[in-house]
Amino acid sequence: MSASGRAEPPAVNGFNLVGRETFEQAVERVLVLADPGKTGVSELLDELVPWLTPRVAELELRRDLREFCRQVELAALPLPPRPDVIVVLGGDGSILSAVRAFGADPVPILGINFGRIGFLASVRATQWRGALADVLEGRAVLEPRMRLAGELRVRDAAPAASVALNEVLVQRGAAQGMLTVSLWDGDTWVSDYRADGLIVASPSGSTAHSLAAGGPILAPSMRGLVVTPISPQSLSHRPLVVHPDSRLTVRVEKASGLTTLVVDGHGFYPMHVGDSLLVSRHPVPYPLLARPDSDPYARIRERLGWRGTFEPEAEGDAPHGRHPLVEPGHGEVL
Repeated sequence: MSASGRAEPPAVNGFNLVGRETFEQAVERVLVLADPGKTGVSELLDELVPWLTPRVAELELRRDLREFCRQVELAALPLPPRPDVIVVLGGDGSILSAVRAFGADPVPILGINFGRIGFLASVRATQWRGALADVLEGRAVLEPRMRLAGELRVRDAAPAASVALNEVLVQRGAAQGMLTVSLWDGDTWVSDYRADGLIVASPSGSTAHSLAAGGPILAPSMRGLVVTPISPQSLSHRPLVVHPDSRLTVRVEKASGLTTLVVDGHGFYPMHVGDSLLVSRHPVPYPLLARPDSDPYARIRERLGWRGTFEPEAEGDAPHGRHPLVEPGHGEVL
């Protein structure tokens, strides 16, 4: 208990685990999905597969993650027997592909990062043995990531449903002028936006397109919806963070051409004046796995260069993941 009488949040190795829980499930069946377009993935597979095979009852390897996930989404390929864990070798886009493929029956995903950023694929390639050992030995933690449920309502067509881990985006065509969209929270009108587009992001998606458009960063384990306009004509239009139980409606009011709905950078759907998108919190979050000593703030410092460099922090040589050369109050300012 703290001095105020409040219960302290659970922690492992000094890290706050609010919103996360220890992953103690027995792991017998593992599916490894590899992105062959990422440099170094093939070489790592030559080490990872022999290491992992004797440690689990069943190991399935798919060397072309994107093609596998595409076939699963198209129902052209049946899902394999449900694995206990999916290991993804790739970047954040690879994670999003796997989440889409297994979205109806979420399987915990451990992402080993071979991309440029790696907010979702949080484990460095050099840490793969330790990360997998954490998973197999019950030390890893689950980070339930809030998802978005979208329903596209268009003229003369049945509503189309979609699910996003990061974001949904209503945007203008490349060669047309600004569009005007209205935003409603339930039955309450929020505003009309004249802009290049409007993003509704989850906490996970707050570090993706929304961040690039000037939106805020939300802790990945929290709940909330981020609404961020893209290049709004009015400088007074600022990003909003709204309650996770809000039911938002984005309606196309004016457009000089085709408007599109984009879901996690994928699945382009045409929209016209009068069409609307309903966005709410999906009832089932998607579980991502992380190491027990993972520090989301260190991840942000490293990915966004808040330490004055984009070089990765030293691994395991300072308490709580702190870089030995960068102490609080002594970091460089970009």
